[in-house]
Amino acid sequence: MDERFGYIRVAVASPELRIGDVTFNQQHILQLWEQAAQQSADILLVPELALTGYSCQDLFYQELLLQAVVTALEHLAAVSAERDPLLIVGAPLRFQNRLYNCAVVIGHGQILGVVPKTFLPNSQEFYEERWFVSGTSVPPGSTITIAGISDIPFGTDLLFQARQEPRAVFGIEICEDLWAPIPPSNDMAVAGATLFFNLSSSNELLGKAAYRRDLIANQSARLLAGYAYASAGPWESTTDTVFSGHSLIAENGQILAESERFSFSSTLILADWDVERLVHERLYHPSYKFANAEKSYRKILWELPHRSWHTLSLLRPLVKRPFVPRRKQQRELHCREVFAIQKTGLARRLLHVGSQTVVLGVSGGLDSTLALLVAVKAFDTLGWDRHGIHAVIMPGPGSSERTQRNAQLLAEYLQTRCHIIPIHDAVAVHLRDIDHPLENADVTVENAQARERTQILMDLANKLGGLVVGTGDLSELALGWCTFNGDHMSMYNVNAGVPKTLVQYLVRWCADEEFAGEPVATVLYDILETPISPELLPKTKKQRIVQRTEQILGPYIVHDFFLYFMLRYHFAPSKIFFLAQRAFRGDFSTTDLLRWMETFYSRFFHHQFKRSVLPDGPKVGSVSLSPRTDWRMPSDATVTLWLQEVQQLRQRIRRRGKRSAHSETRVQSSSNK
Repeated sequence: MDERFGYIRVAVASPELRIGDVTFNQQHILQLWEQAAQQSADILLVPELALTGYSCQDLFYQELLLQAVVTALEHLAAVSAERDPLLIVGAPLRFQNRLYNCAVVIGHGQILGVVPKTFLPNSQEFYEERWFVSGTSVPPGSTITIAGISDIPFGTDLLFQARQEPRAVFGIEICEDLWAPIPPSNDMAVAGATLFFNLSSSNELLGKAAYRRDLIANQSARLLAGYAYASAGPWESTTDTVFSGHSLIAENGQILAESERFSFSSTLILADWDVERLVHERLYHPSYKFANAEKSYRKILWELPHRSWHTLSLLRPLVKRPFVPRRKQQRELHCREVFAIQKTGLARRLLHVGSQTVVLGVSGGLDSTLALLVAVKAFDTLGWDRHGIHAVIMPGPGSSERTQRNAQLLAEYLQTRCHIIPIHDAVAVHLRDIDHPLENADVTVENAQARERTQILMDLANKLGGLVVGTGDLSELALGWCTFNGDHMSMYNVNAGVPKTLVQYLVRWCADEEFAGEPVATVLYDILETPISPELLPKTKKQRIVQRTEQILGPYIVHDFFLYFMLRYHFAPSKIFFLAQRAFRGDFSTTDLLRWMETFYSRFFHHQFKRSVLPDGPKVGSVSLSPRTDWRMPSDATVTLWLQEVQQLRQRIRRRGKRSAHSETRVQSSSNK
């Protein structure tokens, strides 16, 4: 199995410098390089012209300065033989009697390549054309000689590819290149570059930091790439302008790390790029399917340090609930948007069928509660009487007093029509007809109840001329935790795109926002505290719910985690498990996570036939299981490959445990001696 899981650790630094003091600048770069190595970085990026300072002006013509740069590069190349991270450093270099503003890539004891700046700013406070020539003047396939070493690849036609991770291909831009109408990174991305490094000396003006941040985030999103940006700090000349050392690391529109600005200490930020995720995004993105690079590039190979990521902390956001935003304000906006999509979808369907009547089963559980709230707000939006909503409560052998009470109160407080139709007798007659004992509480008894309830809803909808609104959520569909032709079926399912972990937040948001201060809010809070259960098995004498879904399947928070990374990014079980171990450290054991993962994959594959015939329902997020939107899978696909990897994970963990126990025994034996 892959020990790296597609991650590349990048470090971005803004070192302390003195204008024109190459030796001083080199020493501070070396210090940050060592710090980056200690933190297991794969690549270190420093700013534009970092060896000299960006603001040298006519000192760039000084032979002494240019010779000092060559000496420094020679020394840095020698150091790189014993230091893991690749170094990308800015320096002025001569080529064919012209001076270029360059990015120098150093690693494995040599200079791997040199990329000159393409777009030179030459207005307002910038006048780079006074000293430098654009890299567009360099013929393709050119080489440069530095410190007596010839044939070093030189030009704007260079891309750098990791030998051990061919998906990790990076290109280089220098400052203004990113601000151009058509940045060089656009063509490099189409040619296969997934990562980008920008050496910059961007000065600070009012509002420029926010613009810069958005520009980098947007470019990483547009290219489906990682983008690292290193900018010169406040040690540059302040004769006419001020620099802040604003460094950023972005991935596909998200800022992963950002430095403090205006710091008079060297700064270093690190983050982990997920190259596997980026390549997956490009696989089905139409822009990459049909785009062709207008330029050919030379690929230069570089070596990734060998290390196991099992021992490293992950330097990127990782949350237990990937379907739910972490920040409260963003979460509230997210809930409002999802709820609006749900109610609009239902309202549009009702307008289409020409009916002002809906029928839905209300159990006192989370899913049916959310569906009822959506129906109420859809009717409010259309200006219709809520009496057109028929909330049907169908108690059975496993129904508890608590859930039935909450269901009735909910229907009453929301001013809908409430129907209470017990199913005990109908189920008993049906089971008698098929010669199946009621006391044999197996899947037949459970599914008979679900199908009886669906029959009631469908027939009642026919009688009233209405629409049956489905209540099952995305997580239940993923796990097949629904009865085929039972609660699996409806005429329109408003919850089909909402995972269980988000259902909980949506109901809470409705209580806090949509129904704040109303009696219904109190009922909603109690529903949120009720254990999740299908209530299909007989309850105890004390009315306690004996059938708890999460005790059978495992926690929904874990299954939603598996679902997100399996469906959104198509990660393998080994990588999802790697992430789950970090997300749920201290919450669940490794053994439990593996057991639940096996359950997840088994049920996901074996119950695809239920998803192949889903009723209509709105897609609300980036993940959907509808065969008409995101997910198309054979109902008879085999799960063997995925379960084999889960088994390999289990065996690997056992071996680690044995090695750890053996090591501990040796330590104890040694101490006894």
